[in-house]
Amino acid sequence: MSAPSQPLQPLVWLVAPALIALAATMVLAVPFRLFGLSLPEPVFPMVLAFAWAVIRPSILGPFLLLLSGLFLDLFWHGEMGLWALSLILVYGVVLMIRNLMAGQPVLVLWLWYGLFTLLAFGLVYAVVAVDSHSAPNILAVACQSVVTIMLFPFARRLIEQFEDADIRFR
Repeated sequence: MSAPSQPLQPLVWLVAPALIALAATMVLAVPFRLFGLSLPEPVFPMVLAFAWAVIRPSILGPFLLLLSGLFLDLFWHGEMGLWALSLILVYGVVLMIRNLMAGQPVLVLWLWYGLFTLLAFGLVYAVVAVDSHSAPNILAVACQSVVTIMLFPFARRLIEQFEDADIRFR
């Protein structure tokens, strides 16, 4: 038997996960090498862009994604607004088709998440290639996107934790 539905608290389902995602980004940026390999640097806010749109619409979600994307741009010394645009694009597209994803098995949701992650990475790759007049290392981008896709269990956990918390949006 499940617990009764309670209203969502923005600090619990939006702000805390955003802070955790940014902290995880900083932790994995530690210059640590093992056998000549550095730690992977997935885009943790991608989990939030997908999960928040699936859970329910919110005005605070895109704002926090904008801030998270700007943080990633500053932290990784990238083009300002590039990751913010990508995260908000993923949020918007998922929000538009969230009814198609309702009730789907976990594997199907993982495929959707992977598709949207590849969409975001494709956008970032194209913008960087056009802006710098040279293509980024495709192997590095592929590895980063695969590691980001492997973060889906965190998105699923967030969705499961809060999907029934507010029945007003069902």
